[in-house]
Amino acid sequence: MQMTVGEIVQACKGKLLCGDPKTVVTSVCIDSRKVSEGALFVPICGERSDGHQYIPSVLAAGAAATLTQEHTHAVGEAAWIRVPRTVEALQQIAAAYRDRFSIPLIGITGSVGKTTTKEMVALALSAKHRVMKTAGNFNSQIGLPLTLFQLEPYHTAAVVEMGMSEFGEMERLAAIARPTSAILTNIGVSHIENLHTKENIRAEKLHIADRFTCDSVLFLNGDDPLLQAVPDLPKGKKILYGTGEHAAYRAVDIRREGQSTVYTFLWPGGECPVHLPVLGKHNVLNSLAALAAADSLGVDPLAAAGQISLYTPPAMRQQVKRTGSLTILDDSYNSSPDSVQSSLDVLRGLAAQEGGRRVAVLADMLELGDQSQKAHFDMGIAAARMGVDWLIGVGPKAQAIAEAAKWAGIPLVHWCGETEEAVELLRSGLHPKDCVLVKGSRGMHTDRIVEGLLTDPNSR
Repeated sequence: MQMTVGEIVQACKGKLLCGDPKTVVTSVCIDSRKVSEGALFVPICGERSDGHQYIPSVLAAGAAATLTQEHTHAVGEAAWIRVPRTVEALQQIAAAYRDRFSIPLIGITGSVGKTTTKEMVALALSAKHRVMKTAGNFNSQIGLPLTLFQLEPYHTAAVVEMGMSEFGEMERLAAIARPTSAILTNIGVSHIENLHTKENIRAEKLHIADRFTCDSVLFLNGDDPLLQAVPDLPKGKKILYGTGEHAAYRAVDIRREGQSTVYTFLWPGGECPVHLPVLGKHNVLNSLAALAAADSLGVDPLAAAGQISLYTPPAMRQQVKRTGSLTILDDSYNSSPDSVQSSLDVLRGLAAQEGGRRVAVLADMLELGDQSQKAHFDMGIAAARMGVDWLIGVGPKAQAIAEAAKWAGIPLVHWCGETEEAVELLRSGLHPKDCVLVKGSRGMHTDRIVEGLLTDPNSR
């Protein structure tokens, strides 16, 4: 990126306390440890620390400018820009930078599957476009602005995640990113603690279309009943993808081949085979969203399908790992009722192929509010329906998972208060060829369970 200090001051309506307005800024950083020469430093006031304390060290390291909401006077060669609130200023600067680009920008939201869909969309578009995409899951009020600063003149398309957990957040994100089209993957119960109902979640996520034009398209998962019922948009049009006949972009003849999924893709102009190197119907839907978006931007569906066949899961998102004769389904990045259902389905398929037991390690799902107890109990029932042979609940909320699993008849059920306890239990109880699903909300650190199994010297 390149913006002058003067352009930054104008974008955020700040006050230049010192420094040259012609100074060129080449990056934006919020982490004082990662600042580079020529950067704009944005100090964030967090619960544990205040970024303003690092301004001197950041400027000494070569930063060209800094925002501040705490200083009224400053001297020196580096630019100090006074703003009322640094996070809001970051968003305003990002919005101004995004306005320099007239390329198509696809926003992606939904309760689950945002990152996977983003990766598949970027792959599909890469058959024709030079694509900028969100790194990791930088999809928040701070992460999205930082993502937009990665846009460069050579990019011809962009794909960005847009996540929200509270009322009003998607409206702000849409104002910053101004997506030209968008994908809504599903409506689940993630963040229902703050938003109270699934209808509220849908209403908030639909704000992704706030800045649409008449040419914009909102792609909706037609297999989700709440998304089938979305009303017409004030601007732009809605298009369904899914497995039903009502979907404009459709998957038929879905089947598993080893550790891959294959299906026939039907679109308004024809059909072609698709090979996904991952399992699960949810991944079929994610790929359909990618193919639909690519078709709308003029990408040959055959070429887009070829690119999607190269997909590999991001870290800790249904990654299949092996140690000895054990198979581990590492889905430890995060958890919700909807994503647990999908992972249990993948576990069932893996175990059928390997010939071992289905072992599910399910930790607490967070941010479910009043629905938490029921949601955890329902997961124990779901595990039984999926034929799980051994279930281990981890964490205080997961006691309900274990209780339901016992009630539903799973042969072997344990509950652990800590991840370390679960690792020891698994190490002593696993059999050759077992398939182990590890899943929990990010705050439960279930990735430590995966690491413990992979580093076990007695791995089978």
